[in-house]
Amino acid sequence: MKLHRLELEGFGPFHARQVVDFDAFDGDGIFLIAGRTGAGKSSILDGVGFALYGEVPRYEGVAKRLRSDFCAPGDRTEVQLEFTVGDRRWRVTRSPEYERPKKSGTGFTTEGHRAIVEELVDGVWIGRAARPREAGELLGEVLGLSREQFQQVILLAQNRFAEFLLAGNDDRQALLRTLFGSRTYAQYEQALDQRRRDAETAVAGRLRELEVLVGEAERTVGSHGFGSDVAAGAGGTVGPEAAAGPVAQRPLADRLDELDRATERGTYRVTMLADAHDAAVLARDAAVAAHTELTQVHERAAERARARDGVAALDARSAEIDAARTDLARARRAEALRAPLQAADRAAAIVDAARTAEAAARTAWTQVDGSPTSTAAELDALIDEVTGHLAVWAAAAEQERALSAVRDERERCQVALAEAEQQAAELETERTALPARRRTIEEEHAAADRLAATGDDARAALAEAQARREAAGRVEALRDEVDAAQRAQLAAAGAAADAAVAATTLLRRRVQERAGALAGELVDGEPCAVCGSTAHPHPAEPSADAVTDDELAAADEARDRAHAAATTATEATSTLRAARAAAAALAGGLDVPAADEVLEAAAGRAAAAAQAAQRAAALGEQRSGIDRRSAELEEQIAALRTTRAALREQAATLTERITAATSAVQQARGEFATVALRVQHAQQRRAAAIALRDAIAALTAAAAAAADAAADRDQRVAASDFDDAAAAAAALRTDAERTELDDRVQAHTTALAVQKARLLELELALVDAPDPLPSREASAAAMTAARDQVDASVTAAAEAHQAVASLTALGRRARAAHGEIADLEAQRQLVAGLANAVAGRNERKMDLETFVLAAELEQIVTAANLRLDEMSSGRYRLAHTDALAARRGASGLGLEVVDAYTGQARPAQSLSGGETFLASLALALGLAQVVTDRAGGIRLDTLFIDEGFGSLDPETLDLAMRTLDELRQGGRTVGVISHVEAMKEQLPAQLLVVASRHGPSTVQQRAFDPA
Repeated sequence: MKLHRLELEGFGPFHARQVVDFDAFDGDGIFLIAGRTGAGKSSILDGVGFALYGEVPRYEGVAKRLRSDFCAPGDRTEVQLEFTVGDRRWRVTRSPEYERPKKSGTGFTTEGHRAIVEELVDGVWIGRAARPREAGELLGEVLGLSREQFQQVILLAQNRFAEFLLAGNDDRQALLRTLFGSRTYAQYEQALDQRRRDAETAVAGRLRELEVLVGEAERTVGSHGFGSDVAAGAGGTVGPEAAAGPVAQRPLADRLDELDRATERGTYRVTMLADAHDAAVLARDAAVAAHTELTQVHERAAERARARDGVAALDARSAEIDAARTDLARARRAEALRAPLQAADRAAAIVDAARTAEAAARTAWTQVDGSPTSTAAELDALIDEVTGHLAVWAAAAEQERALSAVRDERERCQVALAEAEQQAAELETERTALPARRRTIEEEHAAADRLAATGDDARAALAEAQARREAAGRVEALRDEVDAAQRAQLAAAGAAADAAVAATTLLRRRVQERAGALAGELVDGEPCAVCGSTAHPHPAEPSADAVTDDELAAADEARDRAHAAATTATEATSTLRAARAAAAALAGGLDVPAADEVLEAAAGRAAAAAQAAQRAAALGEQRSGIDRRSAELEEQIAALRTTRAALREQAATLTERITAATSAVQQARGEFATVALRVQHAQQRRAAAIALRDAIAALTAAAAAAADAAADRDQRVAASDFDDAAAAAAALRTDAERTELDDRVQAHTTALAVQKARLLELELALVDAPDPLPSREASAAAMTAARDQVDASVTAAAEAHQAVASLTALGRRARAAHGEIADLEAQRQLVAGLANAVAGRNERKMDLETFVLAAELEQIVTAANLRLDEMSSGRYRLAHTDALAARRGASGLGLEVVDAYTGQARPAQSLSGGETFLASLALALGLAQVVTDRAGGIRLDTLFIDEGFGSLDPETLDLAMRTLDELRQGGRTVGVISHVEAMKEQLPAQLLVVASRHGPSTVQQRAFDPA
């Protein structure tokens, strides 16, 4: 992982936007972050940690305090960091949540936490995450380090530098657990311990289950009497109290054998009960058959008694049936006289109705205005007279009805004439106003034409303004490209310088190796081939790793390629600068806001000209519309003149028709108010006369028909065996009555025959039956007793069978459970041993997780000693100890310092301040190396160390600086925060944090210049 660029705005002590270019320090590889106390040196590291993880090492997640106190309400707080992991470049922009004063009103409002992650792909930043949660998940995958790991291996924060060295075993275990993710082993411990408890629970549960099964089986044996005397056939029972000794104290194997023997005795009991059940079934069947036969005899005797009663009842109704037979014969003879009797009755009824109708018609005629004694001849004459008058008055009534419609038509005609007159006046008014309106449109059309004529110039100006705006935009866009090209140029130049240094270094080594080779050829007493001296006090050491010609050639080739790349980057930067200058010239010196204003004004003028052209076209269309409207008005006014003349002529014709009709109606009306009333009165007189005439005729005809019907009836009755017409009418019956009489007679005859036949059959069937019959209650009681005996045998057999089946199943389950207990116990012992070992239940109280972390700690100590040995001039060496910790602390994670001067190991807390710093630095670097290896071999190209060098003496400081100098090999960049003046002299590449007199701090960057 390599950091490239950090930007801070409104963050900590920084108000205005500050930029840190880490790439500028690549040439030296190590730089100093300096500044007086409180200026904000550590805030640089805070910005890096916050950008990547949303938290800072010093505040432990208190993100709201990250906003600068110098920010105004409208200022923003933002951190932006560019970095590379592998071959992918990323940029993260993050703003913390903070309370700021409201822009309007009083009080505060909350700005939410924001985070954006982008990736540089083909020179373009592509968004990958836009919310804090998504950003955290993506950065976790990209970095491969947790926040704690990052602070231990990259950002060695102030106040936490010596934390790992001086921590107790428990605290060191917690830190190592976080760094190496060893919580899984603790989960293994918990899982195995749970399996141990589960195994113990399984054994205990199986024992309880076995005890329950055996107890239940023994209770079954006692409750069903499957004792030893049962097997002997005695038929008795033996309860639990007869067992030898308490059941719970006997071995389970003996109790299981006793259950097997009880099962055999129960099986014998089931067989005996089955035989008893078969005998009970035979006795029950015989009792049921006897009871059934006796029941049938009793039922025949009861039916014979009922048959005797039925014959006696039918004989008692014989007189009633004979009377019905006589009535039926008279009704059949009277049926031949039904027609003449009914005809005479109907004729008499018709005469009565005709007489009533004639009286009503005469009353109605008298009420109309006729005479009560009018004859049929007088009525015929009156009807003819009124009919003639009605023919004349009907025509006059039709004219009277049409007169109202004619008057309405004349009124409509007059209204239409008035409307035509008004419409003609309105059209004439509109035609008079059209010339003035046309002159106004002519004037507006001329003005619009003049403004529209400027359209070409306005469009040309707009095109020029658009070109200048595009050029201004290109200037803005090329600014970032030029910056990027400059950075690329700077990087290429640095790479070329590095390649040149590498080639020079190899060449120097080649020269040094040549000196060593010449020194190897020297012989004491013989002159040197170079200086001629025969004394050789300090001969050069020969090199064990000689530089070959191929290596020199490869270094020269790499230097040439780097130089060519730097030249290409310089040319690309020049090309972009020239393009930006050309765009600036085309923009005419305008920036984007000014170009936008010019463009807006030109667009407004062009739009006005276009609108004027549209207005002129619309006004021309309006002028043509006025001309068309004038012609239309002329045509409409002429048409209205013709319409008014026709309406006047139609009104005169209708007036003449109304006068003629009025005269005819007055003559036909007479003394009535209207002709219709006179016609209505005449129609009523004629209808009443016709009704009376018809009623007189109907009465005469009905009287003659009634006399003929009465004569025919009397003649037929005289010829029958009835005394008179009344006797014949009394003998008549309806069809239903005759059918009912016939059915009653036939039913009585049939029922009497059937009852006598059944009585004879029953008498013959009971001829041998005893008298009196045996009691059915005694037979039923015997049958019930036999059935109860069968039910009892079934119940006893079923209970015995169920008990044996239950006992067999319980015994089988008990045997199976007894066989499984041994296997479960063996498994429990195995799991318990493994769980105790993993949980650290041993002499050193070291669990599995601590064992794994102890192995990691050994590797950390080994890596740390490689640097501590050099920094302490061979005096100190760290040692891992697995001694038993006091007060139940975690064992196996102890650290000691071995002093080579005394040969004794002592605790790290006994070191001085400077010694503690050196040991802590070595341990932190060893920890960083091991954690990096565990994180997948991530390459760490950037490292920060915050304070601690002030406790070192000059010689020890020089050793520490040599160690840091080794860290920068391979392209790594190391940033150091310190107040030590000697470090300022040794580290020319510096990042100065300066606090202004007014409070906010600024960042000044001084990169190392090899020239």
